[in-house]
Amino acid sequence: MKDDSDTPQCSAKTSGRLSSVRGWIGSLGILLLTVLVVTSLTVGFVTVGTSEASAQSGFSTGDVDLEVFVADNTFTPGQATAVDLQIVNNAEVGDGSSANFIERTTTARNVQVELNEQQTPISIETGKQSVGSINLQEPRTVPIEIEIPDSAEPGEYELEVELEYRQTDGVFDSGGTRGDISESVTRDVTIVIDDGARFELHSAETQAQVGDTGQMTAEIENIGGERAEDLQVELTSASQRVDFGGATSETAAVTALEPGETATLEYDVAFGDGASVRGYPLTAAVTFEDTDGITEVDETSFDVTPQAEQTFVIEDTDSTLRVGEEGDLSGTVENTGPETVRSLVVQYSGNSANIVPVETEVAIGTLEPGEPAEFTLPIEVTGEAKPVARTIDLTVQYRNGDNERRSYSRVDAVAEVSQQRDEFLVGFADKDLSAGESRQMNVEVTNNLDQPVTDIEARLFTDDPLDSADDEGYVESLDPGESTTITFELSAAGSATAKTHPVSLDFRYDDADGDSHISDTSRLAVAVTESEDDSSLSLVIGLVGLIVVVIGGVGVGYRRRT
Repeated sequence: MKDDSDTPQCSAKTSGRLSSVRGWIGSLGILLLTVLVVTSLTVGFVTVGTSEASAQSGFSTGDVDLEVFVADNTFTPGQATAVDLQIVNNAEVGDGSSANFIERTTTARNVQVELNEQQTPISIETGKQSVGSINLQEPRTVPIEIEIPDSAEPGEYELEVELEYRQTDGVFDSGGTRGDISESVTRDVTIVIDDGARFELHSAETQAQVGDTGQMTAEIENIGGERAEDLQVELTSASQRVDFGGATSETAAVTALEPGETATLEYDVAFGDGASVRGYPLTAAVTFEDTDGITEVDETSFDVTPQAEQTFVIEDTDSTLRVGEEGDLSGTVENTGPETVRSLVVQYSGNSANIVPVETEVAIGTLEPGEPAEFTLPIEVTGEAKPVARTIDLTVQYRNGDNERRSYSRVDAVAEVSQQRDEFLVGFADKDLSAGESRQMNVEVTNNLDQPVTDIEARLFTDDPLDSADDEGYVESLDPGESTTITFELSAAGSATAKTHPVSLDFRYDDADGDSHISDTSRLAVAVTESEDDSSLSLVIGLVGLIVVVIGGVGVGYRRRT
């Protein structure tokens, strides 16, 4: 019975426990369900957020930071040069910025640079400059022209650099750009004025003329505050009209220069043909060692002016030139240059085949500026030349102040060439000769040249029916225009036809210079007439014929009467 009574109790207890278990399980289920829901929502939120971030494939933020440096910041008083400002962009990049947008938020755009002299002795010659954009990868160098007066005190000076630019500090895919703004910042740079050795070249002088070479001297002065040693002064010309022995530069050396000390430099300089008489700039690069043994370079410049060109003119020309003869070309040469010349020579410099100089040059000597001198050049004109006016090329050679031979070829002379003429005029005093006759015939000979001739040998040439047993003659001398008579033996064959027959005559002679010549051949006419014997015979034959005719006529008359 006891067990039976306990059974319901046990059931009730069991049922209570089961209810408790179910309650616990239900609470746990609700908890788990809540966790699952929260987890699901969280995962969904993360997924949605990731999706939105994926939609925004990039963004960038940045902050431009421009810095200014001067690599070579040491200058000297009296210097006008350029200071090179190096501008670097050290922009900061925002966390998480996408690489494809970084440049847009770190680039300084439309950068403008201005250097302010502040309270310094330095004068700024360049105003505000626009230099474009500057990014992280490409610094920019900006040259600014400055001038430092001679009176500037040595020391360090601060100059203010003002930078203006635009920048974008944020870029987003979904929202575009943010913060496109203008900025203005200032930076300071240090300039050092050093009163070490520095130099000035002046008092450049040269006697070199246009179209010539000569020595140039210049004074170099150490206008700095320190001693300089082992100076090498290299001059360079930027003009094609000025050179140094064919090179564009030449170097002279100076052992040392104290502050304020000067030294003389010597160079050989040349000025080209056609150069103007004006100052030509030369750049001087002075390489030297300072008191610490450090090699430095100082640059300066100065001008050098050439002397006027040495020129000449040929005036008052005249000639006795004639085809086939020697003649003279005469004139006046004048020194129209600025210097005295010595050993002056007028020289024939043509190349015509028909103009042959007997002497290629004639010496004049020394000519002062503006001084004239007469000259005469003997010239031969060949027989093939034409009797026309000719330009005769001449050259004036001389020695300059350095005793160097120079030539001036921009001169010439105009000469008239006359037509050819016979050297001798000839003619028979009596040109008649009977057939079969032999006799002496006189030929009158006249010197037709403009100079005396000597040792005149005449030769007579004949052809059948004429002949000569004495066909040579000699004359010791003839002055211009002078005449003489030469006698030849001339004979005509008895069978010679009564008409004019030619003979030829030429001469060998020496001119006034002692040169031997053969003249052109002259032709003379000889009138051959019938011989006197032939005339008497003809008369007899004529009379006989007449008698025959008369007798014949008488006989005819007698027969008619009978």
